[in-house]
Amino acid sequence: MNRHLWLLVFVLLACKPDISPPEPVLPIPSERQIEWQRLEYYGFVHFNMNTFSDREWGFGDESPEQFNPTDLDARQWARIASEAGMKGLIITAKHHDGFVLWPSAYTEHSVNNSPWRDGKGDLIQEFVEACREYGLKVGIYYSPWDRNHPDYGKPEYITYMRNQLSELLTNYGDIFEVWFDGANGGDGWYGGANETRKVDKFSYYDWHTTHQLVRDLQPNAMLFSDAGPDVRWVGNEHGFAYETTWSNLYRDSVYAGMPEYSEKWATGQENGSHWVPAESDVSIRPGWYYHAYEDHKVKTLDQLVEIYYKSIGRNSSLLINFPVDRRGLIHEKDEEAILALGKKIEQDFEFNLLGESEVSASGERGRSFTAQNVLDEEYESYWTVPDGEHKASLTFDFGIETTFNRLLVQEFTPLGQRVKSFVLEKESEEGWQKIAEGTTIGYKRILQFSDQKARKVRIRFLDGKDIPVISEVGLYHATPMLLPPKFTREKSGLVRLVPADRDLQVYYSLDGSEPSILYENPIPVNSALTLRALSKNPKTGKSSEELREQLDISKENWSSENLQQAIDENPGSYATADPNIFQIDLGESYPLSGFTYLPMQARYPSGFIQKYEFEVSADGENWQAVAKGEFSNIANNPILQEVRFEAKPARYIRLISQQTTDGNASTAAEIGVLTKE
Repeated sequence: MNRHLWLLVFVLLACKPDISPPEPVLPIPSERQIEWQRLEYYGFVHFNMNTFSDREWGFGDESPEQFNPTDLDARQWARIASEAGMKGLIITAKHHDGFVLWPSAYTEHSVNNSPWRDGKGDLIQEFVEACREYGLKVGIYYSPWDRNHPDYGKPEYITYMRNQLSELLTNYGDIFEVWFDGANGGDGWYGGANETRKVDKFSYYDWHTTHQLVRDLQPNAMLFSDAGPDVRWVGNEHGFAYETTWSNLYRDSVYAGMPEYSEKWATGQENGSHWVPAESDVSIRPGWYYHAYEDHKVKTLDQLVEIYYKSIGRNSSLLINFPVDRRGLIHEKDEEAILALGKKIEQDFEFNLLGESEVSASGERGRSFTAQNVLDEEYESYWTVPDGEHKASLTFDFGIETTFNRLLVQEFTPLGQRVKSFVLEKESEEGWQKIAEGTTIGYKRILQFSDQKARKVRIRFLDGKDIPVISEVGLYHATPMLLPPKFTREKSGLVRLVPADRDLQVYYSLDGSEPSILYENPIPVNSALTLRALSKNPKTGKSSEELREQLDISKENWSSENLQQAIDENPGSYATADPNIFQIDLGESYPLSGFTYLPMQARYPSGFIQKYEFEVSADGENWQAVAKGEFSNIANNPILQEVRFEAKPARYIRLISQQTTDGNASTAAEIGVLTKE
């Protein structure tokens, strides 16, 4: 070929139009869903009648006069959320008890009849104005269940519900998410009927018509429920998505409140028919509403960081709840915790080590889809390969040996979720070595691993529904946290404190003061007291966050026929009561002022007590009932339950299960007593 022909070929190649983008892999997200996923991280505000009745689920018989915050400041909520890096807030406009936070024209069970603001207040308006001031998007939670309304279970209630939704979605400006709870139907006050009303969760609400109402009034709002249609529940209240999390869902097979949802549908499905991404919800405390006895149970920084990596880092958004207190403020401890999380995440992802690396790929689709696109911090640009090349790789050369421990990868989801497995490797003298691996990616996937050093790394995409389409890649070096010690207690009362690292020292106190005693041997604890402990690095002098535990009398002399695993101080074991009575001999008489119940913690739990009665006795023959009620939301949030009552001296106790969440025999991981008022 002569030089003129070579020149002609070169010119033709240079002028060849860019190759077209790959075909989408269905399903794909709507524009509304794409914008929502970019928020990543926003807050929940649980503040309503339950705050003042000290319940998780109100029964519906509460009086509006109970609602009376002393120093309510929605601007404080918005400021804290903004400073923590959140992009929006969702408020519980109406919970299961039916009390509403705005002056609704359709009910008297509202702030209109409360002493707050002399009955002239509108908390939703104050909330909206505060969010707008701090640049936060506004979301509304509305419970479909109403334990107060006399017409619940009848067609008239659906009209009432839609009338209230119309008020919320018409009078307060743009709403980014409308949140429908899956818990509905059961015991309630129902205008004084005081009965059980169950509904057909699939058909009663006529969700299609209700969803269309939201679409008409707020066309840009995301609709949340177990079934979507826009965003789905992650299936637990720990804030964790799954190692494999698909945004695809067989949406028409799911409905809000279905019993088998968490087990069968929550992870999404590889070949699901609709795009319905997951939202991970979790409270910053054990409960969703404020309880003073949880002031020492605010999640630690390491717990919150774990939640971040297992939600946003697993193709989910993250919704963290603030249980606003009776003052109407986010508690100081909650504020401290969430701001620490925001600072830590900002530090972890402050500098992308790949920003100055040389990137190459096993193949490229064309000049609009080059490997360089994964480093340009533009989500709309991406790297991909020619059709048919499902297995592809990206290689990054730092030029010098570099230390790292986090990998972030994003797919360009407007073309569908594709990757099914991938691996991160580093080059060594022995060749390429695997560092970490993952399954699905979706909008964002983050892998954590121990510190690694390398000059070159590569990501290999091993399997997928089609060719990979990768928007962004980041490699980071996160500073390790100094973790508090781990706590265990034996039945004898002996407390052990185990440091996260053997080079750390542990200090503690038993009187509520600053930890100052060096831990050297297990600590015998046989009475009610406050344990505080922390880890300290003797080389740097830096200390961890505090561990704080409220301890009570030891169970050393407790006995219970065939139910020993409910009093062995091992949360991993459990006892089954048949009949449904847990009877325990405390060995001697104590002044009891409450009890605790930890539900079964096994992977496949059953027999959670929902309705209970608690009795005490001096002789084991004559019994007195001292508490009766329900453990609300225990099926979704199986945490330690604490019940207080007027102090009574007793040697014998029995917890009577009147109803379990699944109808099976009652189980208990641990039962305890409270002797300190």
